[in-house]
Amino acid sequence: MQENPLLSEMVGEHIAVFTLNRPEQLNAINGAMVQALEAAVEEVETNPKIRVAVLYSSSDRSFSSGADLNVIKEGRGEELLTKKGGLGGFVYIPRAKPWIAAVRGYALGGGLELALACEMVVAGSSAKFGLPEVKRGIVAAAGGTFRLPKAIPRAIALELVATGASISAERAYGLGLINRVVPDDLVRTEALALAEAIAANAPIAVQESLAIAKIAADHSDGDMQAILNEARLRIIETPDAHEGLRAFFEKRPPVWRA
Repeated sequence: MQENPLLSEMVGEHIAVFTLNRPEQLNAINGAMVQALEAAVEEVETNPKIRVAVLYSSSDRSFSSGADLNVIKEGRGEELLTKKGGLGGFVYIPRAKPWIAAVRGYALGGGLELALACEMVVAGSSAKFGLPEVKRGIVAAAGGTFRLPKAIPRAIALELVATGASISAERAYGLGLINRVVPDDLVRTEALALAEAIAANAPIAVQESLAIAKIAADHSDGDMQAILNEARLRIIETPDAHEGLRAFFEKRPPVWRA
């Protein structure tokens, strides 16, 4: 009997944790995991109680080694993609709510592309990040070749893409690729602490703010001023905007209604 390739649980009221669960295969992405990941994204997006999601791994050796090469070797590579989400049903799927990758061990190839598709990354000290596809005669075609140069200095990204080399968690942190480095046994705890800090804020305000921040580098200041003003007008009259102000003056925690 096959194990579930993706485990799910709720932590508290507002945080969903999804755990990649093919440890014997270093969490290589297969067809079953693809379908489960795409369904997980849809659950997060449609469930109003969920404010943040964490993508974790059941293996301390590997967050994900990327696409299952046995599937590709057998000519079933199309199983690793969905029309809506691309690789893993995840890397290109439209999302409004934030995801945090909690990485232990290797995040290589498609594994790094899963992490790059998340809004934030918490890594263990053992973590390694890289795009080794060129060593196999293929291209990192699930976002890695264009997202990595946006995430770290261009010259370093080009070196990693061309050599297929990997970097340590400490170097990834120094380059700004990841948010935090902690001992491996604290990765889940630290990711949940970050998720809790996000979930404490007004959900719609978080989603609107992240959407603006993620496109900022692709637009002029003038364009961004217009986009930001439209968002401000959408948000300012929401119940949560009023609640945030009331809670501030009443010196109490806000109760968000999203």
